[in-house]
Amino acid sequence: MPDRTTLNDRDRAFIAKQRMFFVATAPLAGDGLVNVSPKGLDGTFAVIDDATVAYLDLTGSGVETIAHLRENGRITVMFSAFEGPPNILRIQGRGEAVETGDADYAGLASHFPDLPGVRSIIRVHVQRVADSCGFGVPIYAYQGQRETLTEWAAKKGADGVAAYQQSKNATSLDGLPGLRSAQ
Repeated sequence: MPDRTTLNDRDRAFIAKQRMFFVATAPLAGDGLVNVSPKGLDGTFAVIDDATVAYLDLTGSGVETIAHLRENGRITVMFSAFEGPPNILRIQGRGEAVETGDADYAGLASHFPDLPGVRSIIRVHVQRVADSCGFGVPIYAYQGQRETLTEWAAKKGADGVAAYQQSKNATSLDGLPGLRSAQ
């Protein structure tokens, strides 16, 4: 299929079947660290409209995606079929981290389950959609969700998660500003 600037029904159907996706960002500095993060808890990715996607960003030990988006906005989201017919779908665009206190947060949050430990919603304004064969991707069988991250956040509680974010999410590995609420 030729490259597109919007998602179509085929893309939506493919995305809905995938249990995992990857997010890639990079700083502007040539010696900065390129980041690729796996994601995939049930219900944490949404197609908002044909030109906008978003995912629920849960608290983690790093804040690279948020920092890179604050610096330059570039992002790629990739889905790869590990079951069924081979396919890879890349969504490239301009992203932003919508933090829990931001004006747009409540509207975006309505697309996702209420999970503990949320620090932002990453919204991507689609610039390019492309799929490729995926013939070299192995076939894997899905076994279930890991609940470790949400259990960790629930156990820490809101104050504990906030303290963790201040400790770990204020700046990226390259020293770029991270989560605004952690600064």
